[in-house]
Amino acid sequence: MALMITDDCINCDVCEPECPNDAISMGPLIYEINPDKCTECVGHFDEPQCQQVCPVSCIPFDPARRETKEELQAKFEALQAAKTA
Repeated sequence: MALMITDDCINCDVCEPECPNDAISMGPLIYEINPDKCTECVGHFDEPQCQQVCPVSCIPFDPARRETKEELQAKFEALQAAKTA
């Protein structure tokens, strides 16, 4: 499942540079996560890096975007292939 950023976000700017897939960007009011790019850091790290650095713990798993580790790994591989193409 992808991650999401809640309205508790304080726009501290620490999550965006931590995302290895460039899935985090500034939205109209707060940061947002592109679920098509979010792999929960599968393929890069053992834990989602944005969750690790968030000072207000506003980055939960998105219940609307449930994905298995295998699906997240496949998404990671597709994103990596797109970078080299």
